Amino acid sequence: MSRTGHGLFRRGFTFVELMIVVSVIGLLAALAIPNLVRARENSQLNVIYRNLRVLEGAKEQWAMENRKMNGDDVPDVSVLADYLQGGQIHDVIKELYVPNPVGTPAGASLPTGVKLGPYPAGGFIPAP
Repeated sequence: MSRTGHGLFRRGFTFVELMIVVSVIGLLAALAIPNLVRARENSQLNVIYRNLRVLEGAKEQWAMENRKMNGDDVPDVSVLADYLQGGQIHDVIKELYVPNPVGTPAGASLPTGVKLGPYPAGGFIPAP
């Protein structure tokens, strides 16, 4: 520590010490941020998979109650509203759910410009 002209000691951090702290924080951020982004994408993908499983269950119930056979068309997700909790499927990233005909797994179309996990932007996610 240096002594001033008045006999008092100056306290504080030097520029080098501050730069070391900033560097360590930057290094930790560089390691943490990609993992956070990956965890968010995995969570979004898991919610979409869960929504597709729920949609498949609703489609099966609808088909049984309306005596539909494999290959019969499901007009829209709104037809399945009575078989869904809350009457609808809540999207995660504005994806579009496609029920597909009875006996064919449902899927979700990603919006253009949105890549999620192994699926490209605007890609189609099949039911698990």
